[in-house]
Amino acid sequence: MRECFEVRDTDVGGRIGSLTVPSAGVTVETPALLPVINPNLDTISPRRLAEEFGAEILITNSYIIYGTDDVRERALEVGLHELLEFPGAIMTDSGSFQLAEYGEIDVTTEEILEFQRAIGSDIGTPVDIPTPPDVSRERAEDELETTQRRLEAAQDVETGDMLVNAPVQGSTYPDLRESAGRHADATDLDVFPVGAVVPLMNDYRYDDVVDVVAAAKRGLGADAPVHLFGAGHPMMFALGVAMGCDLFDSAAYALYARDDRYLTVSGTRQLEDLEYLPCPCPVCAEHSPDDLRSLPDDRRETELAAHNLHVTFAEIRRIKQAVRSGDLLELVEQRARAHPAMLDGYRALLDHAEQLERSDPVSKGAFFYTSHESARRPEVLRHHRRLERLSVPDSLFLTEGESARTDEFDESWRVEPPFGPFPRALSKSYPLTAEVPDRTDRAALEAAADGISRLVEANPKTEFTLGHRSWPATALERVPERVRVTDLNDG
Repeated sequence: MRECFEVRDTDVGGRIGSLTVPSAGVTVETPALLPVINPNLDTISPRRLAEEFGAEILITNSYIIYGTDDVRERALEVGLHELLEFPGAIMTDSGSFQLAEYGEIDVTTEEILEFQRAIGSDIGTPVDIPTPPDVSRERAEDELETTQRRLEAAQDVETGDMLVNAPVQGSTYPDLRESAGRHADATDLDVFPVGAVVPLMNDYRYDDVVDVVAAAKRGLGADAPVHLFGAGHPMMFALGVAMGCDLFDSAAYALYARDDRYLTVSGTRQLEDLEYLPCPCPVCAEHSPDDLRSLPDDRRETELAAHNLHVTFAEIRRIKQAVRSGDLLELVEQRARAHPAMLDGYRALLDHAEQLERSDPVSKGAFFYTSHESARRPEVLRHHRRLERLSVPDSLFLTEGESARTDEFDESWRVEPPFGPFPRALSKSYPLTAEVPDRTDRAALEAAADGISRLVEANPKTEFTLGHRSWPATALERVPERVRVTDLNDG
């Protein structure tokens, strides 16, 4: 077990945890946002990040510090915490981003880790190779091999109390991501960033991001804190947490502000297009769009960055509450409706329902069926699996309506879309207490039919009858032929 990370609450793949950062003397509650600080550009001061926004951890680039003479000397003299005036934990990147952008850097893993420790970083990063999406498999394998050699070298560097990242690479090859996760997990390193996903997010390929993270998670242990490198837009945080990510870094709050872009949880707007500010944060409560547009450039940038941070931190808090309440997927579904690419991401997430089911709690508060995607949730999959454990009589009536009033059947079970059949004694058990719309959609009925099929296949000697209310042919086709079927609406 990794002593630095403890999971307290879970929902789907998401969790609320505690990341202990020894050199900083702090424990960071996850999911956590790490605002990105450029040591040469101070849009929102680190101290303000802590005092006004509640930031417990931030990230800055040690390679920029290393390559900037006056900043490097100051950092070595007073330490990173005093340099940035930040009381929480500080993670440093290694220069891998510059490597990906410009092709080469003049520092080794050993040198940059030793430098990160010397300036007082709390979580350091080796020089991995962020292999971009869609490259040849040969290139992905070669660069992953280099990254893994550097992770192994990182274990031999004397880092004291500084935690060390073990980036998980592998481009868009799920098997490489999974093996990379397994290799990283086998090291004695501490935090596990899933790298090189920014190009995917820039192209709105959220479904591919989900597949990459799901593959990495299959290789990593349940006690591995996972950082989704470069995922800075609040629109996708809920999806990222549901996948099992614990840390997110954001430069978007400052970069977008520089371009007069206004963040919301459903997307980004240009300030020039806004007539109203749809947000209750202090910036929006005190200004109108005209007020902001009339400010000097530097002041307007600061105010927009502050708004963007308020929105971003509020979404992290909202997600934590959703994990605690057990309704994280309901929040993910709300966010998925904001953009077609986010919906692709949500549907990709549900493709991994079997993987998510292993960490999803067996009991929560409520299950809300809000779209046909809800029929694919882990809770439905779990119920179908558990049908094989139930004791079944010789003859059984499965019905959407009332129990059979004759002695023709030994028992009568309820059928509740999307779950399917269950004994009436379980009616008050989660998730069978689900809130389902009266106008049940086809996906829910088809899922219920799949549940019936699972029960029938597990009990070949039982005689089954299904009483349904005008199910469509696509649902009835999923019911085994040996089940007698009657439409309750026929009188």
